[in-house]
Amino acid sequence: MASEQDNDLITVITSDHRAVEEVFAELESGTDWAHRKDLTDHVIAELVRHSVAEEQFVYPAAREYLENGDELADKEIREHAEAEEVMKELEGLQSDDSQFDDLLGRLIRDVRHHIEDEENVLLPGLRAACSVEELGRLGRKVLDAKKSAPTRPHPSAPDKPPANRLLDPGVAFIDKIRDALSSRPT
Repeated sequence: MASEQDNDLITVITSDHRAVEEVFAELESGTDWAHRKDLTDHVIAELVRHSVAEEQFVYPAAREYLENGDELADKEIREHAEAEEVMKELEGLQSDDSQFDDLLGRLIRDVRHHIEDEENVLLPGLRAACSVEELGRLGRKVLDAKKSAPTRPHPSAPDKPPANRLLDPGVAFIDKIRDALSSRPT
């Protein structure tokens, strides 16, 4: 049986970061064109689910528990919005398109910078400010949110509660239908 700490917020978020890094490394290793598109679609779906869960639970926790929480949360949400714009552009391209590699490189750089910020500032702050029980509760909420999160970028969708918590499940339902119809790997 998994320990409580296996699903705490810090572990859940950093595990997602490591999984994204693995896909980035594979993308950078020079995989074939068709596989690059599948991997890119997969990492976009993972990044969208991760971002939605953070916007629903991590950033509100930062606002509540951290002295500079509003500033940190607003910065992270801006970075999510920028990455989502790039993901939306990538989503419409094939891997042999002349813009594909430039956009993918930009996404990888931006997400790596975002991960570094979160792991060096936001997550240590939450670890210090929250009880073990609260970190566990938040980790479980993030995991649950990812299950019902959209899988495609929606740059104009709300990114703050309560609107995002109300609209994200409906958007996710539509995304999952689109994914099934297009045989898109997620």
